[in-house]
Amino acid sequence: MSTPDPLHPLPARQRRKEARPQELLDAALALFSEKGFSATRSEEVAAAAGVSKGTLYLYYPSKEELLKAVIRDRVSTEIQSGVDEVRAFAGSNAQVLREVLPRWWLRIFESPASAVFKLIVTEVRNFPDIADYYREQVIEPGSQLVGTVVQRGIEAGEFRPVNVEFTVHSLILPMVMLCMHKHSLGVCSPVPSLVSPQDFIFQHMDTVTRGIERHPAPVVS
Repeated sequence: MSTPDPLHPLPARQRRKEARPQELLDAALALFSEKGFSATRSEEVAAAAGVSKGTLYLYYPSKEELLKAVIRDRVSTEIQSGVDEVRAFAGSNAQVLREVLPRWWLRIFESPASAVFKLIVTEVRNFPDIADYYREQVIEPGSQLVGTVVQRGIEAGEFRPVNVEFTVHSLILPMVMLCMHKHSLGVCSPVPSLVSPQDFIFQHMDTVTRGIERHPAPVVS
C-alpha cells in the first residue's frame, strides 16, 4: 500500500479504497463481538462496512480469513508492540512485570482487541484452523514475550528458579479472563471489584512478581 502524500491528497474514491480493509476489520470485530463468529453472516459484515459481499471477498475470501485478519491486526500487532517496549526499557525485569506489561495489558483491555479473547475462548473449538492460527500468532509469541522476561530475571538473580511456563500462565491467564469479563458478564452485571481494571491489572502483576522475587520490594502504603 502506497504512503499518502499530504501535499497531493488522494482522490476521495482512492482514499475510500485504501481505508476499506480497516473498515471491514472494524465492522467484523464489532459484529463478531456482539453476535458471535458463527452467528455473523458475511453479508452483515459487508453491509456494516458499506460495501457489497463481493467487495468483502476481494479482500478476505472467507469469514475464517476475515477473523484471522482481525487477530493479526488487533492482537499480533500489539504483541510486537509489547516486544518493542520491553526491549527499549532500561529497568529491571521486575520493573518490566510491574510497570511495562501492566500498561501494555491495559492498552489491550481498553481497545477493541480485548474482544478477540472472548471470541477465541467461546468459539474456536469448532474452527481448528483458526485455533492453530491463534496459537501461532498470539499464544506462542505472547508467552515468549513474558517468558523471556521471567527467564532473564532468574538468570540475573532477581527471581527464584521458578517454572517459567507456569509463571507465564499465572501472569497471562487472569488478564485473558479480565478481557472476557468485559465482553460477557461485565456488559450486564459487572463484578464490582473489576470495575477498575487498571487497579486490578497493576495489583495482579505486582502480586505475582512478589511471589517470584528473591527479595520482594517493600510494600508501598
